[in-house]
Amino acid sequence: MQNSKKTIYIIGAGAIGKALAVFLTQAGKKVVLLRGHVHGITAHVEHIEVELRDGQTAEADIAVSSMDHYPHLDGILVITTKSYGNPQIASFLKGKTGNSPVVLLQNGLNVEAAFTSNAFPEIYRCVLFASSQYTAELRLRFMPASVSPIGVVKGSLENLAAIIETLDNRQLVFKVEETIQPIIWTKAIINSVFNSICPLLETDNGIFYRNQDAQSIARTIIDECIGVAANEGILLDADQVVKQLLLISKTSEGQLISTYQDLLHKRKTEIETLNITIAAIADQQHKKELTRNTLLLGKLIQLKSAITMPA
Repeated sequence: MQNSKKTIYIIGAGAIGKALAVFLTQAGKKVVLLRGHVHGITAHVEHIEVELRDGQTAEADIAVSSMDHYPHLDGILVITTKSYGNPQIASFLKGKTGNSPVVLLQNGLNVEAAFTSNAFPEIYRCVLFASSQYTAELRLRFMPASVSPIGVVKGSLENLAAIIETLDNRQLVFKVEETIQPIIWTKAIINSVFNSICPLLETDNGIFYRNQDAQSIARTIIDECIGVAANEGILLDADQVVKQLLLISKTSEGQLISTYQDLLHKRKTEIETLNITIAAIADQQHKKELTRNTLLLGKLIQLKSAITMPA
């Protein structure tokens, strides 16, 4: 599989999608940024700036369009939209992508289902260990925590290695992961903590690193979710999950988690693929009691979203 000159279509012009588009463009890759939920927009160029941790700025002119401008997408498809839009995106793209691989840069569990059910030939799942936040309309602040692994949902490790070579850049670094499911579960559990507790406390990601009481609540959620994962054959160590949570909390202090940003901007959240999905899996296991607190926090976010979103 020769990917070195493939066009990279980033579907999702949010904070992660824009940052990745800048990094790949600076690395000399051919990039098109496509809005995931807006059709019929005029193709245009946006000058996007990304603030980096070292105080420097990465910037580039990015071609921006919408999916309906492309009857056929031949390249690598990187999905960075909110996961609740996957059924619509998969349906729209079906039959238009040929053998193009799909790489999902999204939070949550089972987010690949819409693509597997629509028989996309190659599907890969990234667990993203980085955050990005708008500071202005076309300016972002990007904070990496560690290298982001990508694993195979449908495809081959050989093709995945070629894809990662194409996506190679200095800022958002990827690596091949042969066993991705434990990492997917670990990150989903961590995100279930961040995306419920931070918005409810109306605070930044650093709260768990700074505050012992918040860390104690986080440990309760982690313990619940690890029990659900174990029943699915995914064995995780609670102390290691807490350690990763604290690392992310420390390295992204001052950043607002995506769900909190969504609530502030009156947008739909991804909580359904986090707390709500984990609780649903526990219910399927006939272990509903395992996720009492996890589900409660998820429902509170759903309620907060319903209250804040326009009618």
